[in-house]
Amino acid sequence: MVIKQLYRAFRPLLFALPPETAHRLVHTGLETVQQTPIEHGFSNQFRVDNDRLQVEEFGQSFDNPIGVAAGFDKNAELPAILGALGFGHVEVGGVTAVSQSGNMRPRMFRLVEDEALINRMGLNNEGADVIGERLSSHRREIDHCGPVGVNIALSESTPTDEAPADYQYTYEQIAEGADYVAVNVSCPNSEGMQDLQQRDSLSRIMDALTNAGAETVLVKLAPELSLSAIEDVIDLVDIFDLDGIITTNTTTERPENLESTKQTERGGLSGAPIEDHATKLVQLVAKRTDVPIIGVGGVSDAAGAYAKIRAGASLVQLYTGLVYQGPTLARDINMGLLQLLEDDGFDSIESAIGADI
Repeated sequence: MVIKQLYRAFRPLLFALPPETAHRLVHTGLETVQQTPIEHGFSNQFRVDNDRLQVEEFGQSFDNPIGVAAGFDKNAELPAILGALGFGHVEVGGVTAVSQSGNMRPRMFRLVEDEALINRMGLNNEGADVIGERLSSHRREIDHCGPVGVNIALSESTPTDEAPADYQYTYEQIAEGADYVAVNVSCPNSEGMQDLQQRDSLSRIMDALTNAGAETVLVKLAPELSLSAIEDVIDLVDIFDLDGIITTNTTTERPENLESTKQTERGGLSGAPIEDHATKLVQLVAKRTDVPIIGVGGVSDAAGAYAKIRAGASLVQLYTGLVYQGPTLARDINMGLLQLLEDDGFDSIESAIGADI
């Protein structure tokens, strides 16, 4: 494909820029062509229209199981163009109750030798009021891109004992434009966030969201959780009748086989080095719950996405793979999934979910 070749030629120039600068450049380019004939051309070229890829979850229909993970489109500015690139859903955010600028730069690092990223962005976003209004006002424009989830997180300025009210406020502002809500209590780059994964803290947050009438709520796990902590979260999923689990966030751990000198940077690691662990965690969670799972971590090809699906994920998300593989990735994965289904004798993605459990 010509666009894949162009990206391979352009990538060294893009990678010569600081990662956050390059991301902003790509973001601006995508936003510029959104809602133009170019977007329509992308949709014709990149979307794979095949009933075997469809997934029904959370009361929504997903044209394919491949989505964009939270962090790529923090302020809900790109769902339509990402849908045109072939993704079956987009999760925007993390969104906090108030606007915040995040941590000091530099705060994103490429580990090129490892096809990985480290980020300590700190949940920079425009805040729930602005993002909620944007989602609501653009709802008709983004309907064609598939479901849009919203990842909500704790404001940096909010003490952890006031977290329930903070999450409730954010939910109320974005609810109208969200097809599902992901409760992020696992961001490694925001002070105090991971403490919220404790059973009592998470229970109070879910109480507040339940009282607010929250619907289609998922919780996002950190990869470092112990088995007992995972089981506590699963218990709460059952108690509050939550709709799903997202497995997993970035990790503060550093695998021994990392090659890049950037590995010592503080922040959450994503990309190829965490892929196997993330897939194993999907399988572990899937064995312990019947709720749908969104598998995240290191996916950059059809084989990786398929492994998470067979491990129990109904849907798969990626971010770092898009940085390294370029804009054809969703199409490449979806075409590859069709071949893998054919090879294994499955008539649909839904038939393959949990095949390795």
